[in-house]
Amino acid sequence: MMVRGLQGKYVFLLVFLTAAATSIAQTKLQQKLPEKTRILFLFDGSGSMLEPWGRNQTKMSIARNILTKVVDSLKQNTSLELALRVYGHQFMKEVNNCKDTKLEVPFKARNHAQIMAKIDEIKPKGVTPITYSLEQAAKDFPANSVGYRNIVILITDGIESCGGDVCATSRALQKSGIFLKPYIIGLGLRAEKTLDCAGKYISAETPQEFYRELNKAIESTFAHTTVSVELLDARKQPTETNVNVSFVNTLTGLGLYDFVHYRDAQGRPDSVQVDPVVDYDLVVYTLPPTVKRNVILENGKHNVVRIDVPQGNLVIRQEGRTDSNLEAIVRQKGKPEVLNIQRSTETIRYLAGAYDVETLTLPRRKFSVDIQGGKTQNVYLPAPGVLNVNTLATGFGSLYEVLADGTQEWVCDLDNRRARFPLTLLPGRYKVVFRVKNASGSKFTGSKAITLKAGETATVNVFN
Repeated sequence: MMVRGLQGKYVFLLVFLTAAATSIAQTKLQQKLPEKTRILFLFDGSGSMLEPWGRNQTKMSIARNILTKVVDSLKQNTSLELALRVYGHQFMKEVNNCKDTKLEVPFKARNHAQIMAKIDEIKPKGVTPITYSLEQAAKDFPANSVGYRNIVILITDGIESCGGDVCATSRALQKSGIFLKPYIIGLGLRAEKTLDCAGKYISAETPQEFYRELNKAIESTFAHTTVSVELLDARKQPTETNVNVSFVNTLTGLGLYDFVHYRDAQGRPDSVQVDPVVDYDLVVYTLPPTVKRNVILENGKHNVVRIDVPQGNLVIRQEGRTDSNLEAIVRQKGKPEVLNIQRSTETIRYLAGAYDVETLTLPRRKFSVDIQGGKTQNVYLPAPGVLNVNTLATGFGSLYEVLADGTQEWVCDLDNRRARFPLTLLPGRYKVVFRVKNASGSKFTGSKAITLKAGETATVNVFN
């Protein structure tokens, strides 16, 4: 009875620990979007906003009414904070004040009424300093960004009029993490080439389009967008998995979502939620990495992205050795960059393709390898031998490999601190060339040839 009781306790403990470990593994880390969003409206108050638009109304009167309605509709969103910055509204156009921008309403919870009141007060006057306004907008977002995503919605009826580089400024601020890719809504303005590089440019040719596009920009900001990544093998089947995958901001090059690819028991890849505001490149960290540029995602929906990553295995073995001391340099065929250093005990997966493998043996050996998807390519080396070199005294010299045609290639310099030392070498024909340190001339150089077999221990006496 005592034994059975102990067994029961052990079984219970094992089940408990297993369940706990599973729970920890599943809940310890879960990548997700920040829970709160900050939206800064960067609003055009320049003199051109007095131009007529629609039925006997100015751009300002229409934009003011529409923006007020949209801000009012956002009152129920408790995870959203708003702010308003206006430019071109404090100084007349003739003054050409290129620093005419002001944070009229800072970020604060439930400040909708204050923003609507301020919008109603704006009287268009001056120029269009978009670049400087963006620079100042970087200071509008609170320093504490943990749990927040920062969004800019720029509303303008003109392009930069103060000589600033809107695109470079926007890219720099995005790279620094101040805000995500801005929405830029042009009122009756066709300026895609000028402003599209600064953010997502949307042309609103009519008041109706402006209302629709402004609402769409805000809806897109909160759209629940998910992605499944299918990694295709050589047969175009989504069987590849357990590879690191990153969604990288196309504009900034910064990695935003990193995960190790997973397939469930039915072979289905799981889905991850991504921020719909950003444009992405997909990087699959195969060897070498595989990149899919400008991944097109549909906001508010589940997306499936397929990418070809057929992989095969490479194994490097040496007869008679089971340790991991043997290493090899792996390069893509025809490329000088080192792709990987692989040990002889490893089975490494590479993209299907042609590779050059150079073993770090004495002497080095080079192989051309064609790795095919779903298959294993083996590189075999014969067992090494040991050559004991005896030079009678310390000195200087080198070891050469004698090739089949009689030519020789340098293998290594000899140890100038010792008169006796071993060398572990691949089987082959060798020549030792050596001069004793105290010899009175180069004519006293000794030379001795020897053939070394696999697994053999041999001795070469240079001066005997």
